[in-house]
Amino acid sequence: MMRESSTKTATPWAVLFVLVGAGVISAVQVGKATVALADVQGDLRLSLTVASWLLSAFALVGALAGGPIGLTTDRIGAKRMLVWGLAVQGVTSALGSVAAGASLLLAMRVVEGLGFLCVIIAAPVLIVRIAAAGHRERALSLWATFMPVGITLSLLAASPLAAVGWRGFWIANAVLLLGYGGLAAIAVPTAHATAAPRKITVDIRDTLAAPGPWLLAGLFAAFSASFFAIFGFLPVILTDRLAVSPETASLLTAAAVMASAAGNLVCGAMLNKGLQPWQLLMASFALLGVTGVGVFLGGAPPAANYALSVAFAFVGGFIPVIVMDAVPRHAPRSELIGATMGFVMQGNNVGLALGPAATGLIASAFGWSAVSLLVAGLALAAGLLGWIFRAREMHRRVTATAPST
Repeated sequence: MMRESSTKTATPWAVLFVLVGAGVISAVQVGKATVALADVQGDLRLSLTVASWLLSAFALVGALAGGPIGLTTDRIGAKRMLVWGLAVQGVTSALGSVAAGASLLLAMRVVEGLGFLCVIIAAPVLIVRIAAAGHRERALSLWATFMPVGITLSLLAASPLAAVGWRGFWIANAVLLLGYGGLAAIAVPTAHATAAPRKITVDIRDTLAAPGPWLLAGLFAAFSASFFAIFGFLPVILTDRLAVSPETASLLTAAAVMASAAGNLVCGAMLNKGLQPWQLLMASFALLGVTGVGVFLGGAPPAANYALSVAFAFVGGFIPVIVMDAVPRHAPRSELIGATMGFVMQGNNVGLALGPAATGLIASAFGWSAVSLLVAGLALAAGLLGWIFRAREMHRRVTATAPST
């Protein structure tokens, strides 16, 4: 096996922005099915049940394949995985545009989900390796904006979509992805490599046996489940409670999601100033619980519910930065940063799959206010995991500062 390495004397910010752009374009692929769902459903005469799989495909693929893709990234190289991921998304988007029925389109969405995972696992691994030590928190906070920015761009694509149709939208994304893959192949430098032969069974064993990947995956799953429990249904809630049009509700949701990007950047700055990650993590989940419960509680003015959703998004932006920043510290070995990142993304997608599903079941049976119990329960579970995270972080600090004998 070959292991990538880099000299971290300075941060190549231009390369970093290329990597963030790869994440943003990939995140648009997550959201494009949401904005085009009605168009696709009408054109292909799909039932709502079948059409919903267009939304679920990415989450299910990620819940199953994050770890394996992370292991593969460690073995073949993060740059290669990044470029392949963009190319796969581009090709499958192009093929999906000519689908005459559900089978081909769903198959392409599944493979597209694999390409998406390749990008969002490989890019932060590259960022960790190319960023200077004093810039890593800031670099990862910038990377963490890829999802809110990409989802917001997809939400704003309703007008262009109406002009070109969903097939034209798929083709436009294919051209963008393939072109960006070429840019990444040129702009992202090939890291130097050193020989480090190991059996993949050893990598799998070491990753599964270490507590760090499980802990970070659990934290991300709890965050993702609560985040998408709210933002998966926020347009519906806003349309109902504020009596606004679906288009206005989508714009309000996009604005709220962008608050998460602001939270990403603020968290990076706070970590860079020396605040302890576990302190920010515990405070973030506590505030997520409070604001998340407030979003669903009935009786409050609708504008207050919306304001709380914005606050929820802002505070939620802290958690991806903290978790991804912790990956190199909690990986079993430096050679398994990619595997650990893949495990974290797997937890993220488990939360993405379960959060909206649980919300839908609870809301349909007991009403929106009952969903507040789900959000509170997730915040409590995350708080317990946060105490374990705190203990591991403090143990690492003590170990790092202990005099060697």
